[in-house]
Amino acid sequence: MSDHSPLSRRDVLKFFAGAPLLPLAASSALLSACSVTARNAHPAQYVSTTFTPMAAPTLADAAAMATTTVNAMLNVHYSDQSTQHYKLAYQPFFITGEQVPDGKGGTLVSGGYVDIHNRPIIDRSIAGKERQFFSDAPDGSSLLSLPNPAVAGIKGKAVFAVVQFEYLTRDQLGAATEKNNAYGTLPSPIAVLTLDQDQSTGKLDLVKYHNVDTSHVHGLWITCGASLSPWNTHLSSEEYEPDAQFIEHNALFKKFSKNLFGDENKANPYHYGHLPEITVNPDGSGTIRKHYCMGRISHELIQVMPDNRTVLMGDDYTNGGLFMFVADREKDLSAGTLYVAKVGAGFSVDPDAAGASLSWISLGHASSAEVERMAETLKPSDIMLSTKVDPLDASYTKIFADGIANWIKLKPGMEKAAAFLETHRYANLLGASMGFTKMEGTTVNIKDKIAYSALQNIQHSMVKNDPAWRAAAGITVNKAIVAGGIFAHKLGGNQNDTAGITIKSAWVPVSTRALLIGEDIPADALGNLANPDKIANPDNLKFSEKMRTLFIGEDSSMHVNNFLWAYNVDTKKLSRIMAMPAGAEATGLHVADDINGWTYILSNFQHAGDWSAKLHGKVKTTLDPLIKANYRDRFGAAVGYLTAEPAQFSLSGK
Repeated sequence: MSDHSPLSRRDVLKFFAGAPLLPLAASSALLSACSVTARNAHPAQYVSTTFTPMAAPTLADAAAMATTTVNAMLNVHYSDQSTQHYKLAYQPFFITGEQVPDGKGGTLVSGGYVDIHNRPIIDRSIAGKERQFFSDAPDGSSLLSLPNPAVAGIKGKAVFAVVQFEYLTRDQLGAATEKNNAYGTLPSPIAVLTLDQDQSTGKLDLVKYHNVDTSHVHGLWITCGASLSPWNTHLSSEEYEPDAQFIEHNALFKKFSKNLFGDENKANPYHYGHLPEITVNPDGSGTIRKHYCMGRISHELIQVMPDNRTVLMGDDYTNGGLFMFVADREKDLSAGTLYVAKVGAGFSVDPDAAGASLSWISLGHASSAEVERMAETLKPSDIMLSTKVDPLDASYTKIFADGIANWIKLKPGMEKAAAFLETHRYANLLGASMGFTKMEGTTVNIKDKIAYSALQNIQHSMVKNDPAWRAAAGITVNKAIVAGGIFAHKLGGNQNDTAGITIKSAWVPVSTRALLIGEDIPADALGNLANPDKIANPDNLKFSEKMRTLFIGEDSSMHVNNFLWAYNVDTKKLSRIMAMPAGAEATGLHVADDINGWTYILSNFQHAGDWSAKLHGKVKTTLDPLIKANYRDRFGAAVGYLTAEPAQFSLSGK
């Protein structure tokens, strides 16, 4: 295969020596002017995209382990057998804690926390160092355009990003004492970024940062992964729903309530664990609504199918389930039917195995408004009785909730309330396969009608004879695979639920099988506990239809550096394309095949230098000072996107 390079490499590098790193896109004007690809004069058509992978960084280049490192190549193949190569790089929009423009002539603290009255929440843990709390854990991101944007200061075209902030790892005192003491204690912020898209290069520059007012939805709780709906809204998440049945013992939730409302007893646990949706307005602001009818589970990155009604949802939980929601109306998640999967015979972690069938149990139908009313008026004891001690009463049912034994008893007439406010427990009562561990991101391959789910770990409730395992769930492995894996679900129509009622969707998962599985290993020379050349603890997933590529972001406690991977579903090639700073999790993955003719891959990271003695013992001494220097003494984290040099490309053929 020939290389399509009209200019010499030296000429190209000379031309771009003073240029900024450019997005994965192509401007016909720029390319025609500099003759890098001369695509306008070339009859060849785009055929496919491949990646030349990078090696994992090592202590031979410690600096590369302490920052975002990208040494991969992206290769665009054309119908005349030519190939254009692009060197990838990373460009942050900001590092959290930086002052960013508010669009009104002032600035805001990026990732900054505010209370229910939108006032800054102040870190007072060390006297004399008071400052606004800001997150070190940016997570779910979306990139979108609107038909008639109206933001001042735009020189090219306005593009919008939505980014949410999952948590803060530690306050200043915690950092000084090496204690991760702030997780989950602050209400998650969410922001709309207005970006100026240069029409000659595709480069994105931040011109406005807008904090979305979340007060009318009671604030947000631990927002993790996110996705872009087919109707151009940002679908957020609230994971690890606070356990209402035992909320009086939850010190973390009391701190959350105190920080949000100024009162540790004011927050209602039934207001959290739902699915927020953010609409971006033409002026770069955002509005939010929270959908209470999609199950109160550990929501992660969900996926809406092309019918604009069917939603596939993982469950970042031990003894979790695979959930599905079918909305009553297209592009409207405010009412519908909630389902949970029952796994049939044949479940396997062998990618060569056929896999297992899936059937679907209906948990019930509801509107968001009626579930919110129930949340406002019902106490946990009104819905069911729960105990963690065997009551020796046959009217109670033993289940496992997040790996812990519970005995529960449903109150008469409380089926709907239980389905939507105590979803995990009710799904157990109905016989669902509540045996997955940490099923996280979901995405869809539309052409092949296959959905993908990330299992960060394959352990605990999935492992035969583990205390939390139940054979009836149909989810059994003989040995834990802590590195986890990715499962593929075949999608189809003409399905009935287990009661024989038709499911009104052509995008129902009908079977599931292993696609990619990680490999646990004894610690290697660097400290890795999973094979560094395979995925470990997959979390974020996004599929590019144009590139036929499944992008995979890791949340790994087994790789010294977490990676971003690209897996071509046709060639079956897995390519490492980016490494996060050591101790950091890859988050915020988003792929936009076409934004005004340009292509972008977004990726954030969180909690750089979050050290584990078992994993990072061989690197911490060397890397800790480097990471502190790079990322605001470990309080900062990056929100940004992949760029390319010496030139950019466009999958749309712009």
